[in-house]
Amino acid sequence: MASLRDIKNRISSTKKTSQITRAMQMVSASKLNRAELNAKAFVPYMGKISDVVSAIASGTADSGHPMLLSRPVKKTAYLVITSDRGLAGAYNSNVIRAVTNAIRDRHTSVDEYVVFAIGRVGRDFFVKRGANVIESVVALPDHPSFADIKEIARKAVGMFTDGTYDELYMYYSHYVSAIQQEVTGQKVLPLTDIATTNSGANASYEFEPSGEAILEVLLPQYAESLIYGALLDGKASEHASRMTAMKSATDNASDLIGSLTLSFNRARQAAITQEITEIVGGVAALE
Repeated sequence: MASLRDIKNRISSTKKTSQITRAMQMVSASKLNRAELNAKAFVPYMGKISDVVSAIASGTADSGHPMLLSRPVKKTAYLVITSDRGLAGAYNSNVIRAVTNAIRDRHTSVDEYVVFAIGRVGRDFFVKRGANVIESVVALPDHPSFADIKEIARKAVGMFTDGTYDELYMYYSHYVSAIQQEVTGQKVLPLTDIATTNSGANASYEFEPSGEAILEVLLPQYAESLIYGALLDGKASEHASRMTAMKSATDNASDLIGSLTLSFNRARQAAITQEITEIVGGVAALE
């Protein structure tokens, strides 16, 4: 049985840990509020640019833009969005598990796919397993701007256009609520179904100089916006997961402190009882 000093030291260290986890929970809750606003504020922009792209693509179905055309798949790219740090529950592991399952089902060799990694956890995971991580971004701020991922987004889109790979999938954690996040796998390129989305919207637009010329500029921006929108969504999920994980850690610490306090009181009571018994025994021996 542990001594009173050992139990008291465990109670003290657990209380300090509880203070840290409670502080981290409050910080994550504060970051979540802003991250949620950022993600929701980006939705109207994505809706409007999707309408415009759909209208132009449906009116210029024979444009032959490489981002709109399917081709035989020889190599696939995966853009994986994770965090730079842990202590976020199953946030990172769920995304990585979804990607590895998809890779296992679709490929038999590491030569058949490449990886773009946003976040240190995902990058380190795939590098250690010998995957071809051709571009990565780490140390992103808690509330990133498009400039923070501009290079990797443009490279991912540009390499598809150049024919380096034939399709691009994106995996991230979709924010539903503070207690619910869903791992999402989305096919970003090619945009084969964009012309059938929001049909009839082209009646509201007149294109100058031409639909094809606009598509040349707008399609890469649209694909890059999909990546940035997923990053904002993933950041909100990350803060929500970390807040939930730290709340669970704080609650577990409180339960542990209660259990240790009970053990401490029992041990102290046993020690006092033993001292009283020894005193009574000593007095009886003197008589």
